[in-house]
Amino acid sequence: MITRKVYLKNNEEIVNILGPSDSNLRTLERAFRITVFIKHDEQNESAVLTLRGKNSSVDKAHREITNMLQSYYFIKNEKKSQEADETPEKPLPQGAIYMSCSGKEIFPRTENQKKYIKAAAESDVVFATGPAGTGKTYLAVAMALAALKRKEVKRIVLARPIVEAGERLGFLPGDIEEKVNPYLRPLHDALFSLLGPETFRIYREEQIIETAPLAYMRGRTLENSFIILDEAQNATAEQMKMFLTRMGMFSKAIVTGDITQSDLPGGMPSGLVLAEKIFRNIEQIKFIRLEKTDIVRHPVVSRIIEAYEKWEKKK
Repeated sequence: MITRKVYLKNNEEIVNILGPSDSNLRTLERAFRITVFIKHDEQNESAVLTLRGKNSSVDKAHREITNMLQSYYFIKNEKKSQEADETPEKPLPQGAIYMSCSGKEIFPRTENQKKYIKAAAESDVVFATGPAGTGKTYLAVAMALAALKRKEVKRIVLARPIVEAGERLGFLPGDIEEKVNPYLRPLHDALFSLLGPETFRIYREEQIIETAPLAYMRGRTLENSFIILDEAQNATAEQMKMFLTRMGMFSKAIVTGDITQSDLPGGMPSGLVLAEKIFRNIEQIKFIRLEKTDIVRHPVVSRIIEAYEKWEKKK
């Protein structure tokens, strides 16, 4: 003879395991030829079941109660999920791209940004260039999340060239993921603000969203994907070719960058600059230029860019 205990944490578990007038436990006792004792803790709204009988019978009864608990929570969570799916979402206002986790509606704010959104809707490959703060990356990420939500794609892949400016990767602490994380941080920031950190973490764990250095794209074929290449001014012509040829069926690619801020060494030509010359006659590929007037960051950013432009012209 042995005894085993089962702990019921709340009244919900007690009601569902015991059944009406403890009928479930009486059934277990008869089925497994055991005795079940119940000790209630009314203050904590919990209970302890003590199972007593032959070794194999008690083990079987214990497994049965554990399965009952798991089945109950599975059905409960499944029902919640179905109810959430059946709940109609608030429709987006006209012109909005996406609604963030905080309920913020994402709109294009300028005429060029509207052209950017329109080009992405009509074409599978879009190049968006312009100075910092014009929403190139943020809007691309919002469009990718919207496409994922509409089930137009199954995953989002975001890539950046890793160009060392100052510190070399080998001297940064940590493994390769920790070394490249600072370079991918701007993409993570956009995803955090739109999805929230918890949903972003889940999407990454389930590989629905992937952020990676551009070099890691070689040899892959990305189907049913929304692919974004950020800071593309730092991609060489060879890297740009490699990235664009990763596209598989039912995929879309957006390439963003600022041609005035290339960090490529030794005057190496930027693949982003060359792309417009190479693809200018391909109708399915669209090029959008965002200007200083499209900057949606702090107002002083546009003044900073103007000051740099004047200084560079004098040089």
